Order: sequence, then C-alpha cells, then structure tokens
Amino acid sequence: MRWWISIGMACMAGALAGGDVATVAAAPGAKAAQQLSEKEASVDVELILAVDVSYSMDLDELAIQREGYAQALSSREFLQALKNGLHGRIAVTYFEWAASSDQKMIIPWRLIDGPETADAVAAEIMKTPIRRASRTSISGAIYFAMPLFDDNPYRGLRRVIDISGDGPNNNGSPVAMARDEAVNKGITINGLPIMVKEPSYSTMDIENLDLYYRDCVTGGRGSFVVTIKSRDEFKDAIRTKLLMEVAGRAPPPRFVPVADDTGKEPRVSCMIGEKIWQDRWGR
Repeated sequence: MRWWISIGMACMAGALAGGDVATVAAAPGAKAAQQLSEKEASVDVELILAVDVSYSMDLDELAIQREGYAQALSSREFLQALKNGLHGRIAVTYFEWAASSDQKMIIPWRLIDGPETADAVAAEIMKTPIRRASRTSISGAIYFAMPLFDDNPYRGLRRVIDISGDGPNNNGSPVAMARDEAVNKGITINGLPIMVKEPSYSTMDIENLDLYYRDCVTGGRGSFVVTIKSRDEFKDAIRTKLLMEVAGRAPPPRFVPVADDTGKEPRVSCMIGEKIWQDRWGR
C-alpha cells in the first residue's frame, strides 16, 4: 500500500513521535563495514535524502528547503521517533541533484543515534553553500542513490530514498524505469513534490506534480507522497516525512491511503517532462 498525503494534515506530525558530478570517496566502504560489529552496524533505516537544486527552484526556496531538513533532524519529534525505533538509530546521507550527470554529495553516510549526532548532521547541511544547476533528472538521482546503499557500513531494516523536487524528469533515463529498478532491489522511494508556484512556461512546471510523483516516482513497500503547496508548509512537510520514514509506520487513520494502481496507466504521463522539453527546445 502506498500513501498520498497533503501537508495540510501536517499538524499530525507530532503524533508520529521524509553542477559538479559527485564522488562518494568520503563514504565508508566495505572495509569499514567489516570493522563494525553486527550490533554497531544495525540501524532502523538507511535513509538517502536526495534534494533538487535545479534552476526552477529559486534561492529562497532552496534556503527554506535546506533549513527544513536541518531543523527536522534536530526536532524533538524526530528525536522521539528515533528513540522509539528498534535500534534507536538510523544512517543518513544527503546529496543534491539536477541534471543526469549532476549530483553533489553534501553529507556521506552518517549515524544518527541521538541529539548530538543529529545536531552535527544538521550543522553540516546548513554550512554548505547553496547552489543551483540546470535540468531536472529524477532518474539520475535514483541511479546515483542506489549504489550508495552498497557503500554504507550500516545495515538497516529498510532502505529508503527520499526525493524532493518541483518539476518532472526532463533529462536522462525515463523516471519510471529508474523507479522500477530501485523497487526491484527492495528499496522504497518516497516523494516531496514542491508545488508552491503557479505552473510556468519558463520553469517547466506541471499542474499535477503530486500525481506525477505518486504514479511515476514513488514506489516500494509503504511508499508515500507529501505535497507542499505553499512556502509556509516546507518545514512542517519535511518534518512530517522524516518522522514517518524513521518510524517506519503507516500514516495515522486521518491520512487517506491511495489505492495500489500497479499495472494501471499513470494519471499523468511519466514522460511529460521530456515531451515539454522536446516541444520547446527540440532536443
């Protein structure tokens, strides 16, 4: 079952206590994994935060988005959800993406097991200069994210890719293909479609980005979408999503589940971004 959530319901969050080609040289590899005991390596979730920095996101949105992740990780609700987990700890990594060849690692894998480590990760997020880049490749973000799990020294009960973005895929491989490959590996993809601006010709926005994320981007066990429709909702939305991902639970009863439409035609074409780009620029 997958879930579709409007951030208008974000008040329920408390009750739940998601340019440069990057390298991951700083991320611990297999050798580091062998140095950890089974107990040390065990976490509740391996969580990848994949954040859109394409030019359709203005600088104010990028700053609010960055602050939203940092504040969510330091929040009382997040720390309570962390404490309530089976292991009381998660592994998290954070990268920014734009075109299919443009992913920049901001934070390699880090263990969060309490206030001190959560604050350290939040501080790392905030100190990195904000950047913007061209094109939107959600598929590129997914393909970049998948092998990061293999380089993670921690082993979680769940593997989750958390994708935020304000437009459809318009570069790289088809997004549904990338999504299906990740789901087939047992990975869950959750989405944070950002719909704070009116659809614009210049930014390639689409009206039903929430449906696009639901039908073309997210997938896997327990996947869900949290939609942001105003700037004021950024921080609450990010906190809500992270709480659900850490808790590993279904949304509370007031959230409305979306029927599993596996095998059905998407309500929005999964190639809409590529078509818009082709129609406007012919390439």
